[in-house]
Amino acid sequence: MAETANIAIMAEILSEELFSEFFWNRSGPYNRNWDCEDQEKHKVKTHPSDVVFWYEEPYSSHRTYVTCDLKSYKKESIKTEKIKDAIISLADSLECAEKSKTWQEEYTHEHVPKKICGLLFVYNHDGRFDADFSKRMTTVKPEELNIPKGSKLVVMGPEDIFWLNNVKDEIVRMRGLGDLPTRSLCEFYYPHLVRRNNLKFDKAPAATLEMLTAAWIIMRSSTSPGSPKNNYVIFYRRKGHEVSEFLYLLDCLAHYQILVSGISIRIKALDPTISAPAKFKLAVSEYIERCGGGEMAQVLNAIKFEKMTKITQEFSEVEIGMRDE
Repeated sequence: MAETANIAIMAEILSEELFSEFFWNRSGPYNRNWDCEDQEKHKVKTHPSDVVFWYEEPYSSHRTYVTCDLKSYKKESIKTEKIKDAIISLADSLECAEKSKTWQEEYTHEHVPKKICGLLFVYNHDGRFDADFSKRMTTVKPEELNIPKGSKLVVMGPEDIFWLNNVKDEIVRMRGLGDLPTRSLCEFYYPHLVRRNNLKFDKAPAATLEMLTAAWIIMRSSTSPGSPKNNYVIFYRRKGHEVSEFLYLLDCLAHYQILVSGISIRIKALDPTISAPAKFKLAVSEYIERCGGGEMAQVLNAIKFEKMTKITQEFSEVEIGMRDE
């Protein structure tokens, strides 16, 4: 039993280390079972919340609460039916969390409007899972899931967690080298949208679930309190197979009004193809031609394209078992 508990706690430790670097906040107790609000429908007496995080939404007045089901599996245990059952169970718990006074009193703040969503976090603790995780979810049908209207359920598999853990490690490494300032001078970037106001533009520094599951994550920082946040780091998940990939990225940066004089931009790719740096240079050259050169050429030529240092998170069951001794 102790060995099983130690394996389970691996995902708990990793999730807290990981999401805290993306400016998520933990709320309430760990590993809490709370009463089901519809036992006849869900066929259970209680629902679990392994851990609950919260962050501010950049484009609304809501605070998002993420109730997490943390799984720590070896390669052979990541099976289709097991993942399907976990997704259905989490959807049921979401439906009840929307109605549960007990859950909301323990995990949410009364003074702000809230959104509640679910996260299934599937960590491969032996590091050997190399299959297509998305195929483990092909049997899940939307009509089987009791996800409340306006809510969402996100599944992060081993590859997603590997990516985010490497971004987290790169942020820590850059901060240690002086390439990033202290956390208080950093935030994850959301552009001003034409038809939407950033209601909490300066109070929502966290990376949302949408950003963490996107093709890139943008962090920006300033050099000192009160100075402009003109330094951007873009953590790029794609491989860089085609010039068109980078042209699309540059188009987005231009749309976000990041491609302007005085802005420092570094693109960090985790696992780019061997030709990705050359493809990026070709994309820059083509974009300069489109823009007619001038100041834009200086901005584009100053962008740095760099490969991230790849790491693999490993835990020692013995070390985890000794933490409470």
